[in-house]
Amino acid sequence: MSWVFLYLLIAVYSHTHAQITGGRIGNGNGFPGFTGTQSQTGVSGSGSGGRGGIDDSTKVIYGPKTTRYFLETDIFNNRKTLYLIDTSLAGHHQYNFVNRNQNLYQDLGNLGTAMRPVFYEEPQQIGAQNGFYAYAPYAFQTMQVKYYDTKSPFTRMYFVLGGRNQNVLNFDFSQNINPRWNAGFQVQRVTSRKQFGVNQTVDPSSFLAQGWAFIGQTSYRSKNDKYTLLAHFNHLNHEIEEQGGVLPLRSSGGELLGYTFDGAAKLKSAKGFDRRNMWHIYQQYIMAPGFQVYHRLDYQRHINTFYDTALASDSTLTSYYPAVVPALFPAARRAQLDSATTHQDIFYRLLENNFGLKGIYQVGKSAFNYRAYMRHRIYSQTGEYNRLAVKGDSVFTGTYRNPTRLIDRNELFLGLWLGYYFPDSLSRLTVEGEYLIGRDIRLEGQLETKLFTAGYRSVFASPTLLQQRFESNNLTWSNNFGLRGTQHAYGKLNLAYRKIRFQPGLDYYLLNNYIYFDENALPRQLSSAFSILRAGVGAQVSVGKFQASTQGYYTLVSRNDILRAPKLFVNLRASYDLLFAKVLYIQTGVELHYKSGYFADTYMPLTQQFYLQNKRRVEGYVLADVFANFRINRTRLFVKMSHVNQDLLQPAYFVGADYLGMRRTFAFGVDWYLFD
Repeated sequence: MSWVFLYLLIAVYSHTHAQITGGRIGNGNGFPGFTGTQSQTGVSGSGSGGRGGIDDSTKVIYGPKTTRYFLETDIFNNRKTLYLIDTSLAGHHQYNFVNRNQNLYQDLGNLGTAMRPVFYEEPQQIGAQNGFYAYAPYAFQTMQVKYYDTKSPFTRMYFVLGGRNQNVLNFDFSQNINPRWNAGFQVQRVTSRKQFGVNQTVDPSSFLAQGWAFIGQTSYRSKNDKYTLLAHFNHLNHEIEEQGGVLPLRSSGGELLGYTFDGAAKLKSAKGFDRRNMWHIYQQYIMAPGFQVYHRLDYQRHINTFYDTALASDSTLTSYYPAVVPALFPAARRAQLDSATTHQDIFYRLLENNFGLKGIYQVGKSAFNYRAYMRHRIYSQTGEYNRLAVKGDSVFTGTYRNPTRLIDRNELFLGLWLGYYFPDSLSRLTVEGEYLIGRDIRLEGQLETKLFTAGYRSVFASPTLLQQRFESNNLTWSNNFGLRGTQHAYGKLNLAYRKIRFQPGLDYYLLNNYIYFDENALPRQLSSAFSILRAGVGAQVSVGKFQASTQGYYTLVSRNDILRAPKLFVNLRASYDLLFAKVLYIQTGVELHYKSGYFADTYMPLTQQFYLQNKRRVEGYVLADVFANFRINRTRLFVKMSHVNQDLLQPAYFVGADYLGMRRTFAFGVDWYLFD
């Protein structure tokens, strides 16, 4: 990819040399707990500014102020909001997906590997769910798709050389076909190479992760603004060489020793794939003031694949796959059908229609918003494993369908949402309820004011399809789990004094019928209830050109033998702003991240699930990064040294059992906007 890097450097220099303007260093991204959003409410997208296009008299026409975007949630909730293109420097250096999520997610130590949330997250939807989430963060998220309103063709090129062969490439394009119709697309490429278990990085087998993500979107509104259409196609094709972790060093007595990036991988020849095709359409029509009809259509097709062609090796068969007595097989073996190869494909399909009525009524300076809807889903999950050649054809020796009965693959939901917006325009009260007829239920309410936010959420959700049934050459189960229950009460204060912002918060969870994966990577359901208490605080201070922000959590889990989380979690960033030669804006600083040591869940590639382990205590390590962000005109660049403190106290650290955190790396990135 060196030619791409060279091209971008030449292009950035040429573009910025010809067009140099002033600006300010903003705080658009903020830090955990302070995600300031650049937005403009009630703006049609007209106006001028920036320096993206010029007319015959060299007058500026196009730029960030003439290219804005909106989200489906704003249209859905009748909020007329257009967001500005982010040209700030704060957080620009956070290129990998763990950093983008403020370290609240954890991968397996390298870009493109399986990810999981650090803390417990309640089910976001009720009803049957697929259960494969490990690679979902690498896909574009439906509710975060940007629909643009541009006055000129808009292009964004984002490229990162992340060090140690971690690379990210994004290319976005959008253009208004006419003032009411826009179309565009986004492409993302993610690649990384193995850090252990390979001799030469130039070897084609040294690739660890390779992923493509694509979004093609369009938006349209009628002349009288009564009809609105949003649609997109979302694709993910993610491929991973599953290594299973590094074989650890052990003493003669079997004790785990040290850190080694020179060790062999536990899995010799294993691969995983996550492929997704998702079609999404949203449309609404205003029939009368305060009365709208809407329709959402979703079609999804997921294929999750795993194969291991080296089951016979000692490092896999005898120590990696747990020896269990499955329900459908009589012997306690690690390979049920084939001791040499495992091949697993799981197909998931979903067709969902959501029909509803909604509207907003203005009463003086306050407003009332409502939504009532019916949602119908048809889904299926099919598994096939261990392909066998028969007379030249390829067939599977094992297949299953989940659920087995057609009637069980249909779900009907009824829902109601109400919102009240107070006269100060800064406070609102919302309540929502959704019921899956005959089974699941979700209830929630939230009060937001300038001073505080408080809410309560109650969810009784079905187990995932994967938790209910799975068959393979190595692991098999069939369960009849009950509904998972989550009660979540939370609150947060928003305090400010001069240039200091302070946000203390508290989350309390009560979990019933919690489902987890035990030390043998098998799903279990806990019949008793237990609780989670998490106290958090966010703070930000700005003095002149210096800024500092922090976020911390202290977590207590009453059953930490079942659910693991670090007691202490801290993010800290300090930065300083500079202006060089009146044209180059610089923000330089340091970031620290710390999780207290704990027995974090490890990963089973066969099922793409994280499960309990009691062998290695991980984290307990301060990770330090230094960075410098730059902006010339609207072109942003960054340089970053990650894990700069390597070898200062210890040579490395573990993010999971036998998964090493990334070593010291140097990264460079460029983000280039074009408005003509």
